[in-house]
Amino acid sequence: MSVVVVGLNHRTAPVRLLERASVAPGELSGVLAELISGAHVAEAVVLSTCNRVEVYAAVNTFHGALHEIGQVLSTRTGVHIAELADHLYVHYADAAVRHLFSVVSGLDSLVVGEPQILGQMRDAYNAADGHGAPGRVLHEVMQQALRVGKRVHTDTDIDHAGQSVVTAALRLGAERVGPLSGRHALIVGAGSLGALSAATLRREGAGEITVLNRTAETAHRVAAGVGGRGGDLSEIRSALTEADVVITATGATEAVITHADASAALEARGPQAPDLVILDLAVPRDTERAVDTLPGVVVLDIEALTVALADEPVSASVDTATAIVESEVQAFAAWQRAGEVAPTVVALRARADQVVAGELDRLHSRLPNLDDASRREVEKTVRRVVSTLLHTPTVRMKELATAPGGDRYAAAVRELFLLDGHARPAAAVAVEPIGAESVVDGNPWSIGDSPASENGARR
Repeated sequence: MSVVVVGLNHRTAPVRLLERASVAPGELSGVLAELISGAHVAEAVVLSTCNRVEVYAAVNTFHGALHEIGQVLSTRTGVHIAELADHLYVHYADAAVRHLFSVVSGLDSLVVGEPQILGQMRDAYNAADGHGAPGRVLHEVMQQALRVGKRVHTDTDIDHAGQSVVTAALRLGAERVGPLSGRHALIVGAGSLGALSAATLRREGAGEITVLNRTAETAHRVAAGVGGRGGDLSEIRSALTEADVVITATGATEAVITHADASAALEARGPQAPDLVILDLAVPRDTERAVDTLPGVVVLDIEALTVALADEPVSASVDTATAIVESEVQAFAAWQRAGEVAPTVVALRARADQVVAGELDRLHSRLPNLDDASRREVEKTVRRVVSTLLHTPTVRMKELATAPGGDRYAAAVRELFLLDGHARPAAAVAVEPIGAESVVDGNPWSIGDSPASENGARR
């Protein structure tokens, strides 16, 4: 069984498509159930953040799994698979592991080096595990990924070199309307990103901070940590009237800041008031699109942030982090290959035990008068000879398996000793022949990262 990643992110898809593909917590159970209900996807984890939606899957066949995952995403977005494929990327086997390790390390983030993705991936795995969607394969690769991400953030300066999404958004906002220090700030949403926003605003010198959330108790708790005021979403209109900068990051599926709310707030603020800056970090957006057209309001969303950060210089620590990821990918691949040999070793030794047992039975029938002590000594000698003969080839088979292509040695042993009827490596599930294209529902996907080519690619 192999790992496949199918996803879209801030680089490959517009925000409106990401909004349609995003998976809210209340929808996760149904999406996971749909993903693993088919014949080809055995395990699944869904990562849905403000700038990516990705399906990580352990699959029995590549093309069949690609079809099933593509259909789930197509249904969610309402976009035909042929059109959606233009925005998707696909990674398979080692390249899928490489992508996962890069994501949790912050190397594939909108703001390179941001540490929040590590916690988001952990939450995504735990949520999927709560619904019974991941199994042994994804458990192993996810646990390793979290360890790699932690190592990158511990052993490099990528955290210090990079910014958080909130820091980058505040910088972009300041470039548009001037310094934000001392201004009244409103945070809508008290989740992890809302809490980060509150801490960042306090550190950046914001004036009064108000936190609103669907659950007022949570808002009060976050606000108390930064000396601010908390409340619920019923206060949104009055809070907009008082605010100079707004950061919104809820998990709502519908707009939290409406055109009517913003219009009423602008009227109450008066014509001499400074522009209202709304930094919308949610996907789907928390701000109605019509708000963008209001004079006196500046709305900056993930799409605007993506454009603004496209030419950001890359820190030297990124190279170090990338090298760590690559070494961990190779180590994990070697560990996997070594593990795949184990069933062959077990089968070989089982075959040897069968042969020894058969020969000892024949010996005992031919020499019925052999005393017990002699029988035990003969049996011990025969077993020792067989074990000695098998020791070197089994050790070498395990050693050779850690190198690329090392599985062919185990395959040769299975062929020579006719072991395929007894055991086959867990990862040796049949994979459909791969050509230059995969056809999903009659539409060609160009796959550069299929079982025949492990270089990540999007169409």
